[in-house]
Amino acid sequence: MQFEVWAPQAERVTLQCDGATRALERDPGRAGWWTGEAEAADGSRYGFAVDDGPVLPDPRSRRQPDGPDGLSAVVDQSRFTWRTPWPGRPLRGAVLYELHVGTYTPEGTLDAAAERLGHLAELGVTHVELLPLCPFPGRHGWGYDGVSLWAVHEPYGGPEALKRFVDRAHGLGLGVVLDVVHNHLGPSGNHLPAFGPYFTDTHHTPWGSAVNLDAPGSDEVRAYLLESALAWLRDHRLDGLRLDAVHALADTRAYPFLEELSAAVDALAAETGRPLFLIAESDLNDPRLITPRREGGLGLHAQWNDDFHHALHTALTGESQGYYADFARDPFAALVKTLTGGWFHDGTYSSFRNRHHGRPLDRTRLPAHRLLGYGQTHDQIGNRAQGDRLSATLSPGLLACAAALVLTAPFTPMLFMGEEWAAGTPWQFFTDHTDPDLAEAVRRGRRREFAAHGWAEEEVPDPQDPATRDRSCLDWSEPRREPHARVLAWYRELIALRHAQTDLTDPDLTDLKTAHDPQARWLAFRRGDVRVAVNLGKETAAIPLGPRPARVLAAWEPVAAPGADGLLHVPGEACVVLEQE
Repeated sequence: MQFEVWAPQAERVTLQCDGATRALERDPGRAGWWTGEAEAADGSRYGFAVDDGPVLPDPRSRRQPDGPDGLSAVVDQSRFTWRTPWPGRPLRGAVLYELHVGTYTPEGTLDAAAERLGHLAELGVTHVELLPLCPFPGRHGWGYDGVSLWAVHEPYGGPEALKRFVDRAHGLGLGVVLDVVHNHLGPSGNHLPAFGPYFTDTHHTPWGSAVNLDAPGSDEVRAYLLESALAWLRDHRLDGLRLDAVHALADTRAYPFLEELSAAVDALAAETGRPLFLIAESDLNDPRLITPRREGGLGLHAQWNDDFHHALHTALTGESQGYYADFARDPFAALVKTLTGGWFHDGTYSSFRNRHHGRPLDRTRLPAHRLLGYGQTHDQIGNRAQGDRLSATLSPGLLACAAALVLTAPFTPMLFMGEEWAAGTPWQFFTDHTDPDLAEAVRRGRRREFAAHGWAEEEVPDPQDPATRDRSCLDWSEPRREPHARVLAWYRELIALRHAQTDLTDPDLTDLKTAHDPQARWLAFRRGDVRVAVNLGKETAAIPLGPRPARVLAAWEPVAAPGADGLLHVPGEACVVLEQE
């Protein structure tokens, strides 16, 4: 079997495979690469030593049976038998569901999560978006401190378990998207610097030195990330990738890495005949990110829209701290602006950033499905001091209104696991660092961060306490009880309606018309022949819809169609979807 590794500054590189050691030779055709052959099969353990240093795992390891610090294992991709022919599912018309494998079930494995996929098929979502799966020290964590960017966390089940999960999902008609982190690697178990200039001090990020995308040696680093992304899509038959915090990718080259990646993914889609897509997390509000390459953009297929979340969150909760401040001044106006224009900050002044922020979208050219809309995400829940969901403080009626706004808005909707039944469990920040110094630093840093916002130390959960993770696991008995069962039925009804009503998947932002009354706390909008009205106030609201006859398609509380006066009477903390003739 052929082994190879990039180590451009090394004088010697040796391979250890199944206990035998041999020297590798420089590859005359590729600068910085070392190659050699050794007897190996699926499961063979191996690693590389640079200049007589310790034996380290392969930077391109497909499996780390003993964690990030252990030897790598050979993976024979052909051993797995795929059972489901899969043509793929495109992003347009999708409903995504964000899922963390370690807390979706108490077992915290891919196989256990796969057993619950029937619930998602019945719910009506189209794609499961998995939080990061790359190996990290310990058993439990969010996954954003992963290393070994080609491998699957072994406690989740390793690479074969991911294939079983994807095959099961595809058998149920569900696509699978994976969250990948290219902007940094975890602080523990990252052995890439021993091999080459994977990081650079040319730029600095919140996590330290930046991943090297534009300094000397960056050609191979970019190839490392790009080929990793393609391997997830090709070898595990994933349907898309969510790219974490792309605004933290420091890249000054004329051909940006993100553009190079989008071109490669589009080429793989053409080769496989399956629709493949990239979804970015970005706080830049820069439309060039999701503008097609032929029009001068970077060509990513979609991005998260935090502005819509912030406007919705402030309208529902009244919170105004931090980055919510600008939205909280007039949350209904903020909602209207995001619903009709995509972003709230589109060149406006951001008090949180103390500068102007963003750039307007061209609503006539950019389809709305390129923005993801959501009321809750892992970030917006887990980064709160106690990981409290909206269900911890809002009534079922307000939760129903939030669902109606997310699932009838022009954006591609995304749910966070458990949201669909108003889960009573929090989703808190938890870690399992094996380095005691790092564990203590994270614990103190978390408490210090929230102490600055008035939280007492004992009120902030200890990330290293196993109970913090356990509290964050979904309680699968809840969907059978009220009020959870009613909320779940409402989500199913709204998702079915979105699939059935073509007006609800029309990506034309210019066609959406709104009306609102911030004092009475109601908002209504029109999408084609569909009308949506939400009343966040406690009193019944009389909402003018006009004289055209209408029929109720779905309502949280009983609502009669408007009479001759064209007024729709919506009870407090309730919502309704109608179709006008």
